[in-house]
Amino acid sequence: MSLPSFVKIVEVGPRDGLQNEKTIVPAAVKIAFINRLSQTGLRAIEATSFVSPKWIPQLADAEEVFRSIEKKPGVAYPVLVPNEKGMQRALDAGAKEASIFTAASETFNHKNINCSIAESIERFKPVMVMAAKHGIRVRGYISTVIGCPYEGAIKPEAVAQVAKQLADLGCYEISLGDTIGVGTPIKAQRMLAAVAAQVPMQKLAAHFHDTYGQALANIHACLELGVAVVDSSTSGLGGCPYAKGATGNVATEDVLFMLTGMGIETGVGMAKLLAAGQFINQALARQPESKLGRIHADSRRDARTLDRHK
Repeated sequence: MSLPSFVKIVEVGPRDGLQNEKTIVPAAVKIAFINRLSQTGLRAIEATSFVSPKWIPQLADAEEVFRSIEKKPGVAYPVLVPNEKGMQRALDAGAKEASIFTAASETFNHKNINCSIAESIERFKPVMVMAAKHGIRVRGYISTVIGCPYEGAIKPEAVAQVAKQLADLGCYEISLGDTIGVGTPIKAQRMLAAVAAQVPMQKLAAHFHDTYGQALANIHACLELGVAVVDSSTSGLGGCPYAKGATGNVATEDVLFMLTGMGIETGVGMAKLLAAGQFINQALARQPESKLGRIHADSRRDARTLDRHK
């Protein structure tokens, strides 16, 4: 086992982090947050999502936010798109990189995007055609790669099958998401090994939620197998509106601290990252009913969910 010398951190706080906040965060706050993140040395910042405001009201300001942020050279600002309509909105806003998303669980996929896994793959085909026509790179997300809030444990082979389909569609990178944070290092490695047998390791990214405090251990386990891309969210913001009990993403600050301590380069500066985190936490503290990421993580863990994934 050899660890990578450089890890790309994909910051998902502005999208995956804020989408689960009940109170609408002003566009100006989101814009200022992203602009601060752009100064940290991060190479990829997921800016927003062009999904229907009906489903994710928090991101109804996607066009305003994306058009208003300061795009720093050398930094990618991917946006989530669910279908052709979403892709067209992203193109009209000037997006240069997009992400599509499905799950390894049929039930979760129906709850999340109202279709089966197979139907989601078919839905993505015209999106990929549009992307190729306009020179847009597309990243793929797979949710529930270790456990599902409805189906329990997910077989690694099921994840590998979906990952191969996304790779065959043309996704340059595939993010493997432990959406409800029930993974442990061995489970993470077994899942990753199964996927890597179908998709080259250099195309894979680790995306762990920290519901049971296992995210850093899981990331380390994936690094040992060769993963060199890690998704994380500043201050551990996040969750999933369709995954009961899922707490925040692993905190970017914690990932950076671990990687730096291991001698792994990221290009990210801790001081500016902490300042960005302080900014968004202060802004959210003024929002009624804010979840504030990891601050409430312990109280949101569900022992019953854990029992289903032993």
